[in-house]
Formats: sequence, structure tokens, C-alpha cells
Amino acid sequence: MLMRTDPFRELDRLTQQALGTRSWPTAMPMEAYRADDAFVVHFDIPGVDPETIDLNVDRNILTVRVVRRSSAPDAAQVIAAERPTGTYSRQLFLGDSLDTERIDASYDAGVLTLRIPVAEEAKSRKIQISGGEPPKQIDA
Repeated sequence: MLMRTDPFRELDRLTQQALGTRSWPTAMPMEAYRADDAFVVHFDIPGVDPETIDLNVDRNILTVRVVRRSSAPDAAQVIAAERPTGTYSRQLFLGDSLDTERIDASYDAGVLTLRIPVAEEAKSRKIQISGGEPPKQIDA
């Protein structure tokens, strides 16, 4: 089972409502689903150098941390800066039924894709019913 939490997102939403302001969209929007025997998670992180992506698993908490830098040269006079830059992170709480030792990660066209296999012991399996002898009658 895959669970997601971002306590600061809720705080940001409440602040926006109270002050009537609007902040930038989430810097790392994600999509997660189960396909066959794995959970698949996609993070949209366009403009990120793959070398700045850091993935870490600590006690079933997966942390994704990325750095997005401005593409403008240091000496350039910036006219508009609407693309978010800086360090961003997201955390996913992974259930015990996932195999965190075999996570596969790939980055293509601005999308980080993680495949997290379901642990063997958590996969559904067919249980064989043995055909035993009929119950013996006990003489009284």
C-alpha cells in the first residue's frame, strides 16, 4: 500500500484561503497507481538535471529531493522569472507490503518514474485445498 502525505501543502492551502493569495503550483506534482505486482509513481520535474535528483528510503519513507536551477546566466538581467527554482522534496510513506530493496527509478522527458514492487509475501496467492479422507465415525 502506498500512502502520501505533505503536511506543508495543507498549511499552504489554508494560508492561501485566509490571505486570499495564490502561490505557485506544486513543484513536484505526482501520479501513483498499481499496475500488476508493482506501484508506479510519476513525478513531473521538468528542467531538472538528473544529477540533482536524490532518492532515499529510510524505514518505509521514500524521500525525493531535486534541485531546479535557473537557466539564465548569472550576469543576465532577468525580465521575468515565473519558473520555480530551488530545492524541492516530497515524501511518500510506503506500506510494509512493498519491496523497498528493489525500487527501480528512471528519468525521461522531465518525468521521474519509480516502480516499487509488491513484496513476495504480500502478493495474493492461491491456497490449495487438500482432499482428505472422510471423517471417521466414532463408535459409542
